[in-house]
Amino acid sequence: MGFVTTRDGAEIFFKDWGGSGPPVVFSHGWPLNADVWDDQMNLVAENGYRGIAPDRRGHGRSTQTWHGNDMDTYADDLAQVMEALDLRDATLVGHSTGGGEVARYIGRHGTSRVRRAVLLSAVPPLMLKTPANPEGTPIDIFDGIREGIRTERSQFWKDLTEKFFGANRPDNNVTQGNKDAFWLMGMQLGIKGALDCVRAFSETDFTEDLKRFDIPTLVIHGDDDQIVPIDAAGKKSAEIIPDATLKVYPGAPHGLAGVPGFKEQFHADLLAFLKS
Repeated sequence: MGFVTTRDGAEIFFKDWGGSGPPVVFSHGWPLNADVWDDQMNLVAENGYRGIAPDRRGHGRSTQTWHGNDMDTYADDLAQVMEALDLRDATLVGHSTGGGEVARYIGRHGTSRVRRAVLLSAVPPLMLKTPANPEGTPIDIFDGIREGIRTERSQFWKDLTEKFFGANRPDNNVTQGNKDAFWLMGMQLGIKGALDCVRAFSETDFTEDLKRFDIPTLVIHGDDDQIVPIDAAGKKSAEIIPDATLKVYPGAPHGLAGVPGFKEQFHADLLAFLKS
């Protein structure tokens, strides 16, 4: 574990597990941090890979900056971590907002250090509903998220776990421990960063970034994702990315990597993709 200092002075915390194998870099979703990837970090490290997981600025143990909470800066922060650790032939894995970060990284910095990518329940190409994107989510929903954060963020994070993990669905296997961990990570995110990131993940159009992908890409999305609906996200991204494979998990929620049953399926698909 350590920190990388960015060009504007922010300290980006990262975990580094597994030694000298091929690097797998994990970008987390909002409002979480690198801890959400511990199961997957352990998985890849035990299978001969090197797992890297940063905390996005504003989140977790990284600096809570007042400025720079936008996708361009998030991507540039990731690039500086990649450069500082001299990571090459890396696999980038991005969940939700982290998938946007991966897309913008490739859009701004190319794939000279990247061998393949995984977009898991990811926000690209565009979450916001617009005349050109009628499958998107109305702005009122995002305004409600911002209001929930301003009014009572602790309870808001607890309430959000229901849809995030699909706990409001019959026969869901999410545990109270997973819900508690989500709340704890959410409470480590500063309010300013939380509010700014809502705009970043919902209003950023990643279409041109996705067109720049020139590496094999695995797109995984649950068809019961109540946070980032598959029709506006995973299905569209898989159509735009030149060399993409789409895997749809029937009944899976947004936070499928933490739900027993779906987690094991994701682990098997991730390892198979890494070995391909």
